[in-house]
Amino acid sequence: MSELNSINSMEPDTNETIQDIAMKLVTEQMKQESSLTGGPSERTVFVLGSKGAGKSTLINRFLDRDDITRPTLALEYSFGRRTASGQGAQKNICNVWELGSLVNSNQLIEVPVRSHGLATFAAVIVLDLSQPDRLWTDLQCILNGLKQAISKNCSAKEVTEMKERMKQKVGIDHEDLNTLEILPFPVIIVGGKYDAFQNVDSEIKKHVCRCLRSISHAIGAALIFYTSKNASLSKMIRDAMNHLGFGSPSNPFKATALDHNGPLVVPFGGDSWEKIGVTPTNSERIGMNYSAQIPQVGTEKVAIPDDPAKDGGFKERVIDELRAQKDDELMRLLKDTEIRMKFEAVQ
Repeated sequence: MSELNSINSMEPDTNETIQDIAMKLVTEQMKQESSLTGGPSERTVFVLGSKGAGKSTLINRFLDRDDITRPTLALEYSFGRRTASGQGAQKNICNVWELGSLVNSNQLIEVPVRSHGLATFAAVIVLDLSQPDRLWTDLQCILNGLKQAISKNCSAKEVTEMKERMKQKVGIDHEDLNTLEILPFPVIIVGGKYDAFQNVDSEIKKHVCRCLRSISHAIGAALIFYTSKNASLSKMIRDAMNHLGFGSPSNPFKATALDHNGPLVVPFGGDSWEKIGVTPTNSERIGMNYSAQIPQVGTEKVAIPDDPAKDGGFKERVIDELRAQKDDELMRLLKDTEIRMKFEAVQ
């Protein structure tokens, strides 16, 4: 009811689109959460990656939800709330954004960055290991989109300060620190569908693992291979997302695994060019080398239903009521126009 009151209190704007109204609702909800007693601590986790790689499933498990997963069409927002134990304990809120498709996604990628800034921002990039011929295409699209969002919405001072903080996370005394192009926020790259990847040719495994280890090291990210069929990997990725979203556990990576014959687990700052077996490099050369070994295909387009608003899986009560109101206004306008045209034709 409070959400409807907030909308009703706004000045009417006949030019507002459904997207504009949805953004207002999200902004209003975040303001309400910020005003909770006890001054809640907020963090933001942005989950994006390959189509069908398991992003929604990861989010549901992270937030302890039993929702039936459905395709994410554009950009979805949800949140989790935790309260630490003890009297007067602070409430912790994690804003969770999920990007459904990488096609024409640059403007959507900007939304979480613009809404929350970099200070408490983190990204989880989920890639489909079962499709090595699409892996770099998707990863390059994501990294370019994130870099563009940062350059358009963050000041040079903020970016510099956050990069210094990330250097601490990687290790200020790391031997490769001066050769890295560290992003100004924590990133975890998740290699999804590891169960299918196990059956891939050994040489392809080597190329995929070398590529992902190299790019993770270059941007200062952590790397985890994941399948829901492995309990220890499932727990580790959930702990890693809790680390990003709520700050606990402080060290979600209990071990390091670098062998391409098994699931990779590489914590922040846990790799080096020497361990990977390559000379210091950058993301452009990493992509060129990988694509030379495994030619890449274009980004897969998503089939969007004719009218997602009529899909029962995408129900949003407040939005649906406002949509119905807009539809009624449109129908009245069309009828009035039709009657006026007939009257003018008679005259």
